[in-house]
Amino acid sequence: MSVTVPATRFPLDPGRRVDAHHHLWRTSARRHAWLDGDDTAAIRRDYTTADLRAAAAGIDATVLVQVLPDLDESIEFLATAAAEPLIAGVVGWVDLTDAPARDIERLRSAPGGELLAGIRHLVEAEPDPRWLAREDVLAGLAAVRDAGLVYDVLVRPHQFPAATAAARALPDLTFVLDHLGKPPVAAGQLEPWATGLAALAREPNVVAKLSGLVTEAGRNWQPADLRPYVETALTTFGPDRLMVGSDWPVCLLAGSYARVMEAADGLLDDLTPPEQAAIRGGTAARVYGLRTPEAQIGSTEQT
Repeated sequence: MSVTVPATRFPLDPGRRVDAHHHLWRTSARRHAWLDGDDTAAIRRDYTTADLRAAAAGIDATVLVQVLPDLDESIEFLATAAAEPLIAGVVGWVDLTDAPARDIERLRSAPGGELLAGIRHLVEAEPDPRWLAREDVLAGLAAVRDAGLVYDVLVRPHQFPAATAAARALPDLTFVLDHLGKPPVAAGQLEPWATGLAALAREPNVVAKLSGLVTEAGRNWQPADLRPYVETALTTFGPDRLMVGSDWPVCLLAGSYARVMEAADGLLDDLTPPEQAAIRGGTAARVYGLRTPEAQIGSTEQT
């Protein structure tokens, strides 16, 4: 009879299509206070890997990103990723100011811990605009670096100076800017966002995600509304330092998974095929060190 070898993780082919930023959540399992408002009622339900597979047609691999500042959620996400072939990496959460090395080791030793690719904190919610540049936070970021992980940066434009200072202080830690730093797309403004983005991009250890723009634009967005921000990112970072993420299911507040990814594709049409390939998958595969399972790496016949 044919015997299937158990799934093993292999480096992801950089030519594959990657959704570099999405979430899952179970409101039935833990409180998500951010979903309590009327503006998020449309996504106030559980989102599972079955929902992800249904939405992410044509995607070869994904990066699952933390939602809550909750170590148990990150542990759960690692186990979810281990059981779901589509998820090639997890960006988890640890408290950067309270023994982060200990908690990173706890994540690494949990089921699926080999899929831990990065760490993120909800910096945008911190009242101190200089939070990322604090000495205790920098020490925590050094622990992320020492663990061989990357750091996802969730900030708004007024927090760019601290993010730039942190990237400069830790040149051997890769920083991944989520959602292009949340530019004011709905207002149609570029400044001061563009100047702050350019300063951050001058740090060679920073890359960025073309993600989350549709929710900044509002429900009635068109791809043309996003173009100035994508073009600014292309100018400041270049294709080899950009990646595409859906920000699903949050994106559902402004558009379907398919529409968001189709818009991203359309905004990259003028690039060369290698440049498009980098943004659509190659950058994410390289930066996160993504690995994907081989469904069947061999079989033997036994009688």
